[in-house]
Amino acid sequence: MKSKRIIEVCANSAQSCVEAEAGGATRVELCAAIPEGGTTPSYGEIKTAQKLTSGIDINVIIRPRGGDFLYSSAEVDSMLYDIEMARELNVHGVVVGCLTKEGDVDVPMLRRLVKAAGPLSVTFHRAFDVCREPFKALEQIIEAGCDRILTSGQQPDAVKGIPMIAELVKQAGDRIIIMPGCGVRENNIALIEEQTGAKEFHTSARSMIKSEMIYRNENVPMGSSEVLSEFERVETDRQKVAVFVNR
Repeated sequence: MKSKRIIEVCANSAQSCVEAEAGGATRVELCAAIPEGGTTPSYGEIKTAQKLTSGIDINVIIRPRGGDFLYSSAEVDSMLYDIEMARELNVHGVVVGCLTKEGDVDVPMLRRLVKAAGPLSVTFHRAFDVCREPFKALEQIIEAGCDRILTSGQQPDAVKGIPMIAELVKQAGDRIIIMPGCGVRENNIALIEEQTGAKEFHTSARSMIKSEMIYRNENVPMGSSEVLSEFERVETDRQKVAVFVNR
């Protein structure tokens, strides 16, 4: 019998963490600003997620803004303070990533972040997917002390990235976990699992939630014009999570 796959859910709220746990996920990556690729959630969101869940591992993304992964000294300070917050809250882990302007892993900065995280688990996020030399980066990330890499194999989604993910899994061996993410769905996770040898998987498993507002002024958006409606949002769906977890 094959071992049970490990599912990490990209959670956009404390309630999404509740749903992920109810669906059987092992871990969540808690983020704010999902449309920007995820930024650091607030102290309150993290604390509430911990209060409302009973055992699921909570990893917190440490990312001060959307955009690239070349950070200023002020942004680095912000990241270090956020890691300090994560440690104080005793979360399971943090999720980080940083590159140089040439597209390589910023090794000195990564070492600072890992050291600051102390005993917390550290995942290197999909900054990996836009680095210049992924197989060299793999060795640098291992050497820095990270526990896993979240990757789509430097492709728009993990299915297209299967060839590189399989090579990364092979090169990594048991030194670091390679976790496919981006576009991992219930209809392709078995294929990704079989062809890459990966054991952990990252997915959103969200559904659309309709607003309970009765009065609605839909002519005044609060954010980007890309938002379809102020009266709907996405949230992790425990039933979708369960599909990934259960064979």
